[in-house]
Amino acid sequence: MSKRDPFKYLKTSPEIIKLAVMMYVRFPLSLRNVEDLLHERGMEISHESVRFWWNRFGPLFAAEIRRNRVSRLRSYSNWQGHLDEVFVKINGERYCFWRAVDHEGEVLESYVTKRRNKRAALKFLKKAMKRYGQPELVVTDRLRSYAAAMREIGNGDKQATGRYLNNRIENSHLPFRRREREMSRFRRMRSLQKFVAVHVSIFNHFNHERSLSNRDQFKLNRTAALVEWRGLCTAKGTAMPAE
Repeated sequence: MSKRDPFKYLKTSPEIIKLAVMMYVRFPLSLRNVEDLLHERGMEISHESVRFWWNRFGPLFAAEIRRNRVSRLRSYSNWQGHLDEVFVKINGERYCFWRAVDHEGEVLESYVTKRRNKRAALKFLKKAMKRYGQPELVVTDRLRSYAAAMREIGNGDKQATGRYLNNRIENSHLPFRRREREMSRFRRMRSLQKFVAVHVSIFNHFNHERSLSNRDQFKLNRTAALVEWRGLCTAKGTAMPAE
């Protein structure tokens, strides 16, 4: 099966598209903020073009980043997972937004459901473990849905709860909350699921935990991440992801 260039037939260069998508998803900016910032750099781009680009290429970039990170994470046999859930309003209705992070604070999985019960927790756990494998330990809050779901899949003895044990994932909600305010909330459940999937991958890619390394090492990591970002989907034979 032949593979096609995702940037084919577009008048704008891939470098500008990648820059616009990175600015919109990585930072808490509106579409018009990105338009103004690009204008200051001499690029006359409409905010509707930015909307089209992130909807079309955001999942493509996120999928490539995620594939690379999953292969690296699977090499660890004793990774520790942290699970938590927050409520998100969509058109006045309350939905549950589940998140999983590893022992280093990297977001592994995000999932949106209408309910906050055992069935939803079980589906979220199976989705995360299918992609990343079995964890050594799973840290959760005292929501009973977690305990019931983990007993069903045979991981009941790997669950840990505590008042301060889950601070790592509690802090990981902050970038999403800032982005949610900038977007004036979401309109549809499908739009929320699509955006958080893209946001998580790009946030992980540029999150270098600067407090854990010196300035020189942080600058090297940041430069490497930017070079890798600019090289996304440029290799010969890159395919568009399945819808």
